[in-house]
Amino acid sequence: MKIYIDGKFYPKEMAKVSVFDHGYLYGDGIYETLRAYGGKVFKLDEHIARLKQSASLMEMTLPLDDNGFVKAITDTIRENALGDAYVRITVSRGEGEIGLDPALCPKPTLVIIAKEFKDYPSEMREQGIRVTVTKTRRNHPECIDPAIKSTNFLNNIFAKVEAKKAGSHEGIMLNHSGFVAEGTVSNVFIVRRGALLTPPVLSGILVGVTRSVVMGLAAAMGVEASEEPFTEIEMRQADEVFITNTTMEVMPVTVVDGTKVADGRPGALTKKLSAAYTEEVARCLKAH
Repeated sequence: MKIYIDGKFYPKEMAKVSVFDHGYLYGDGIYETLRAYGGKVFKLDEHIARLKQSASLMEMTLPLDDNGFVKAITDTIRENALGDAYVRITVSRGEGEIGLDPALCPKPTLVIIAKEFKDYPSEMREQGIRVTVTKTRRNHPECIDPAIKSTNFLNNIFAKVEAKKAGSHEGIMLNHSGFVAEGTVSNVFIVRRGALLTPPVLSGILVGVTRSVVMGLAAAMGVEASEEPFTEIEMRQADEVFITNTTMEVMPVTVVDGTKVADGRPGALTKKLSAAYTEEVARCLKAH
């Protein structure tokens, strides 16, 4: 495995950043997770745009422009001779003296990791997964802007630990008002009387790239799709539940807190959207 660090490639064993890097010291950084199919990254422009948004909200200067990021990502995939790949971009504040002031770091550190993508077990998609509503709540948006895809992930880690202890694949966090916000690494959708619902931005969520694709696909199908707050009780009583992210795509949820969702099997709309997502990936990559 070859790791991209600030314009150069290093073998995995030699890929290192400074212990004085503020990403290591304070979690002062941002990241994006991407997925490549046949060597081509799906929705690359959208991921770069979100990385730029995170950097702007963090008042961080990115080390590359759009074209530079495209080249660096493409080169990293090619350098590792990958087709279907998981790609992680991390940009930290960079190396600097100990202290919270961002001005202590003269330049950011850019790391790109690309590795072979191994899909989730087929039974997860066929049978659905278990989720747990955690006691850990999503950070209040007035504390940390959820639009920042930050490497400061302790909130999500606490929720993930809860979910794992409960024997679930994912933890679902509520916001400060008690409404469903998002998963530890996913956006949440429910289906109610044929309509698709997902928490709005004001619920304190990070707007996922996959979430946006799914909303567009639903609209194209003529499915009523809206951003509305809903409670954990409404989620348990929904006709269908699924979660989305770059690697899972559309993942059915069939058990919430030990209770079956409807008949305990992936729902019809979930399956339809999952198939449409696969078709959209193929269509977009063929066009590029």
